[in-house]
Amino acid sequence: MSLDMTLKRARPEDWYRLDRKADGVTLISEPWIKEFYRCNCWHVRGRDGDMLVDSGMGVLPLRDWVPLVTERAVTCVASHTHFDHIGCHHEFPDRCVHHAEADILANPRNDWTMADPYVTDDIFDALPPAPYSSATYKVKSAPATRLLEDGDVIDLGDRHFEVIHTPGHSPGGIALWEAASETLFSGDIVYDGPLIEETWHSDAQDYLASMKRLLELPVRTVHGGHFASYDGDRHRAIIRAWLDTKEQE
Repeated sequence: MSLDMTLKRARPEDWYRLDRKADGVTLISEPWIKEFYRCNCWHVRGRDGDMLVDSGMGVLPLRDWVPLVTERAVTCVASHTHFDHIGCHHEFPDRCVHHAEADILANPRNDWTMADPYVTDDIFDALPPAPYSSATYKVKSAPATRLLEDGDVIDLGDRHFEVIHTPGHSPGGIALWEAASETLFSGDIVYDGPLIEETWHSDAQDYLASMKRLLELPVRTVHGGHFASYDGDRHRAIIRAWLDTKEQE
């Protein structure tokens, strides 16, 4: 019997979960996706507009079921272009991505976005609402309206997030650094869980350089692309332990 016949389907109103953090930051997540595969989408409130870092799988429209993202103008930023991070980008008119992955955001083929081989019914504790099917899942095209480079700034009026290019997990991976609050949105280059270093476009030397760069930041809080947020001490411990393993290889 297939998983599609045994797993229940979640109700649309239960698909997204919100968890409000400090400093005007809200975590938007998809709780029916198993933790390892579940992307953290970060909504940040600014004076002149809001920012959304990553947008989930796209199996249910964010704008239909999360009123928070419709209250004000939103700059939707892709930390990188894997399927679990860009599924709802097409819903937002202001879309940013590093130039190295702009082609993928515009033409999100399943092999490019890592939907192949990851998207199967096995990644869910409950399936998305009908008519979702893992067999036909595909991210919708969302051509960027702004291409990002290292050192660029996402300006929300009273809040400013510096783009840090962090290749390694993928060539156009970025982190966003708010120096005033010492907050880092790290994407998938580093988080408090098993790191993925061997995608089709990963690069070991780039990964090493990115981790060394992030170690130098005076971080107070890290909001990663997966798993729970953590403080600066944990950030430095994660990276140092990772670097130690590389030195032993």
